[in-house]
Amino acid sequence: MLTDLLKEVNIDKLWEATYETLYMTVIALAGTFIFGILLGLLLFLTMKGGIWQNKFINIIVASIVNVFRAIPFIILILLLFPFTNFLIGTIRGPNAALPALIIGAAPFYGRLVEIALREVDKGVVEAAKSMGAKTRTIIFRVLLPESMPALISGLTVTAIALIGYTAMAGAIGAGGLGSYAYYSGFQRRDFEIVLICSIIIVIIVFIFQFLGDYISSKLDKR
Repeated sequence: MLTDLLKEVNIDKLWEATYETLYMTVIALAGTFIFGILLGLLLFLTMKGGIWQNKFINIIVASIVNVFRAIPFIILILLLFPFTNFLIGTIRGPNAALPALIIGAAPFYGRLVEIALREVDKGVVEAAKSMGAKTRTIIFRVLLPESMPALISGLTVTAIALIGYTAMAGAIGAGGLGSYAYYSGFQRRDFEIVLICSIIIVIIVFIFQFLGDYISSKLDKR
């Protein structure tokens, strides 16, 4: 059946669309990881009882996270058109989708980072403090290493969400499998293309899930 479906599509365009989807996902995931870690650390460190306890900063960061998490991704892309055009010089293509993908996913991952950090044994943190460890040491030698399995699991969930985001971005000109399925498949009533693009997206999701689970299990010391 899959062989019959492949006969109905342009293989070159399909490979190009698959590459664009993977490109957007991987680059956006890297940016999401960096900004998500920063947001999660700020939320955790400035909360009540945190190392940098600061109610004002915590409320500001939490508000930013909540606002961007609340905006549906398709609307966020449209809202960010002026910013994307200024930053990238265009609002079309895989690169133009990256700002919206990162801004849309980083707050979501930031919350997962905060949850992971809250799960770290407080006794380990207190022990590090009692030995005179600086905040930077506590962050990079205690908090992040101890929470790494949960951080990877959260990143896996975020990666799968990003794959869905790329499909939505493709519908408005970002390229990728979403664009190919919508413009060459749905608009032309060629549902074989829609089906094969869906199958490839599912396969990509399974690959990311497998890799995430494998890495997380290897890092889990329990």
